[in-house]
Amino acid sequence: MKQLVGYITTGYPDKNFTADLALSLAQNGVDSIELGVPFSDPVADGPIIERANHKALELGFKFQDLLDVSSQVAKDVDILWMGYFNLFYQYNMDKLLPKAKELGVSGMIIPDLPHEEALRYKELFNNNDVANIAFVAPTDTNARIKEVVADAQKFIYLVAYAGITGSGNSEDLQGIITSIKEYTPTPIFVGFGVNEKTAKEKVEGADGVIVGSAFIQVLLDESLTKIQKIEKCSQIAKNIKDMINS
Repeated sequence: MKQLVGYITTGYPDKNFTADLALSLAQNGVDSIELGVPFSDPVADGPIIERANHKALELGFKFQDLLDVSSQVAKDVDILWMGYFNLFYQYNMDKLLPKAKELGVSGMIIPDLPHEEALRYKELFNNNDVANIAFVAPTDTNARIKEVVADAQKFIYLVAYAGITGSGNSEDLQGIITSIKEYTPTPIFVGFGVNEKTAKEKVEGADGVIVGSAFIQVLLDESLTKIQKIEKCSQIAKNIKDMINS
């Protein structure tokens, strides 16, 4: 069974909505939820997620909201935290990783923490049974892939892209997927540009997909009520889970 990971922006429009959405997505095919931590300069995210980040901050998001949502849902849903390293560093990693373990968080996705820098926290992650998700890009050399995935846990985040964002081009990922599999049995999940139209193609040869903007676009639609947003996101999740396993 191929897996579906869903990204949602924590605290937008409020933390209770985030918890309700996470639970509904889990009931409609999402295997793991990335709780995105709003940040003022989300350099690795596209304009849709960036807009949601800014709106959450304008509405008063606090780091405590992430902890509160996690405490509500982690017992029922596999939860990961996705955010930029400065946010986690300010909390203090020596305190944050034990807190993540206490709340039942299974992993962290930190796009701006280079592999070399992440190694200094390796023991801290391992001691708290929290995975630090490894990133691989199609531009990585085989030597780089071997190094990055050597101790990969939970899954490999394969950043799939072709040309500029919105170009509509399709990236052939089979070569990079084959290369990764030479060095690790860890599952490979494809992220970036995955939606109802592309999911079937993106998951080929991989073990799952990561969907973010497709959900966030719904959250940004002010013509929908909160209930309608949850229903629409849940239907998208169900459709994508069916597609990647058909």
